[in-house]
Order: sequence, then C-alpha cells, then structure tokens
Amino acid sequence: MRINQNVMAANANRNLSNTNIQLGKSLEKLSSGFRINRAADDAAGLVISQGLRAQTSGLRQATRNAQDGISVVQTAEGSLNEVHTMLTRMRDLAVQSANSGANDSAARGAAQTEISALATEISRVSTSARFGGVNLLDGTYGVGASTQAGAATAPSGAGDLWSAMAAGSEFDIAINGGAAVTVDTAGFTGSSASMASQFTTAINAALTTAGNVNAGKVTVSAEYNTTLNQNFTGAADTAQFTISVDGLQAGEGFVTSADTTSLIAVGITAAAATNASGAGGTFQIGANAGEVVSLNIGNTSASTLGVGSLDVTTDSGSALAITALDEAISSVSTTRGELGALQNRFESMITNLQVTTENLAASESRIRDTDMAAEMVTFTKNNVLLQAGTAMLAQANQVPQSILSLLR
Repeated sequence: MRINQNVMAANANRNLSNTNIQLGKSLEKLSSGFRINRAADDAAGLVISQGLRAQTSGLRQATRNAQDGISVVQTAEGSLNEVHTMLTRMRDLAVQSANSGANDSAARGAAQTEISALATEISRVSTSARFGGVNLLDGTYGVGASTQAGAATAPSGAGDLWSAMAAGSEFDIAINGGAAVTVDTAGFTGSSASMASQFTTAINAALTTAGNVNAGKVTVSAEYNTTLNQNFTGAADTAQFTISVDGLQAGEGFVTSADTTSLIAVGITAAAATNASGAGGTFQIGANAGEVVSLNIGNTSASTLGVGSLDVTTDSGSALAITALDEAISSVSTTRGELGALQNRFESMITNLQVTTENLAASESRIRDTDMAAEMVTFTKNNVLLQAGTAMLAQANQVPQSILSLLR
C-alpha cells in the first residue's frame, strides 16, 4: 500500500472529469436544441448543414421575390385593364362616327373630342403606372430596343407602297449580332392600316424559319399622313415605320438593310437600332446565381399603340380608326395574356419553392438538430455516472487512511 501515489483516486478523478465534460455537452445540446453547436461537435456535419441552411434562407427570400413579382404583374395588368376599357370605348365611338347617315358634323366632332381625351388618358396611364418608383408601362420596364426602320419622307412621285410590296421587295434584318435573315414582302395586300401588322408577321416568320431566339418578339408600328395605296406626291406625304424588338439585353441591338430599289424608293432605308436600355424586369426566383425570370412590358402610350392621332370626322378616317383600334386592343390583349401567364408561373414557382424549402429544412434538421429523446438518455446516464464517480472518488480518497492501522 502506498500513500504518495493514490492511483485509485487519480483514476476515479479522471473518469469523473470525463463524465462531467460529457454531461456539460448533453446539457448544451438539450438547452440549445442543436446537436452541432460548434465545428468540433461534427466538422463534416457542420459543413453540410451550413450549406443547406444558406440554401434554405435563399429559397425563403426567393419566395418573397416571386410574391413581389405577382404584385408587379397585378399592378401592370390592372392598369392595362383600364387601357382596354378606354380602347373599347374609342372603338365604339369610331363605329358610331362611321355611321355618317345618322351623325352630323357636330356629333362627329363630339366623338372626336372624346376619342382625343381618351387617347391622352391612355398616354397618362402609361407614364403613371408604377410599382414603388419603377415605371411599368412607359417602355422603360425591362430591356428592349427600337429604331426607325422607315423613311420620314418619301421621294416625290415614288409610286405607291403596295406596288413596291407586290413587286417582291425584300430587306434583311439581323438581331443580336446573329446572321441576317431575309424578309420577303411579296404579296402584301389590304388596307394601309394593316401594313404594320403585315410587316410584323413577315419579320417574325423569317426569324422563326431561321431559328432566331427573338422570333415572335418583333412588333412593327407605323404612322401615316397619307393613304399608302395612293402615290406619294411630295415631301408632306410620309410613311414612318418603327421596328421594335422585345427582350434584348443591354448593349444588344439589330440592323436592317434594304436590298431592292423599290423599297428604297418608298422610304424603307437601312437603319440600325439604338442599344437596348431600361431598368427592372428581372426577378431572382432561386437561391443561386442565374436563377432569374425576366419580364418586359412595352410602351403602351396612345402613340405607340397607334391610336394617338385618330380622326373620326370622316368616313375613311373612321374606318382607319376602327382597324387601328382593333390592332391596339389585340396588342394590349397579348400583353395582358403574357402577364397573366407569368402570374400563374410565379404562383407555381412559389409552391415549388415552399416545397423545396421544407425538404431542405428537414434535411438540415436531421443533421444539425438534437434528438431530444436520445440525448435525454445520454444525459441521464452521464448524470448517474457523475454521482457514482463523485462517490467513488470519495471512497478512493479514504483508502490511504487504512495505513494508519498499521502504524498503531
């Protein structure tokens, strides 16, 4: 028996110290609810769970972004609904004015006054519709580019535009630096008011054939101060065309070139787009970079829709107004349809994001959270061992005292 080295007491103390450490860890896990409170608890588990936690947090923010997207769409669509109402009223007035057998000049003048007022209001709505401080309908929402692709003035005695179209004229258009595609204008027929829509159809058809990603995004508008199926006679007779391409990214544009003299003769001259501009229109709908949805809303002013300068005081003017308003209503309907489809897409995104968030949160929980029942078993075991170890340390400290009996 020895008194200098109480091995039994040292052993009991070591075991008691280890038990005390384990009991402290159990208390920490039970009180915090986390199995991993520091990297030392589970280094690999911490790395995995931290990544899952970042993904989960990002998905929750993406859900809020998609909800903001729905708010933007609803705001824009609500304003377009009112534009639709005004366009329908303008068309009713144009149909009324076309009934010259029952309307005198005063009645037509009153209809013209209301049409002009409604056109002004449509333009006001296009500049005042906002979400926060972001304009939605003035053409600056999203990115896009447009350029004049027609002449401001046709040469005197150039002939009528329809004859040039029927002669098989064509021109090239290149978008986003891609290969030029040839737009064939042969067979253009109808009234002058439908010229813009026929240009739109022909350009998109050429782009579709070429497999260009911007197929379907091209719209052509036109302003006339002469009847296009009559000869141009002087500088006052103009036909100005504007080609617009939606969805271009900043810095991208397009170029048109006239290939035949017949187009040049009536003013379809070479033109290059200005660089795309605009702000907004991109929604981050995922936790990772690049997971975005873009929204482009074109200008919905009266002039852009082609109803800014309607004249219903004559039979021919009323007829042209009806056609122009039909095209404007169709254009606004298309935009509203796209907005409605995007809103439905946002709603589906939100559902998917919520499901994904739930599953990732469950995965993180399985790695990082404490199993309270299992940990309570460990805590109870360590608590019993702590009490037993304390008692045994006391007993071990009593052993050297038995040497005193040898000294008596």
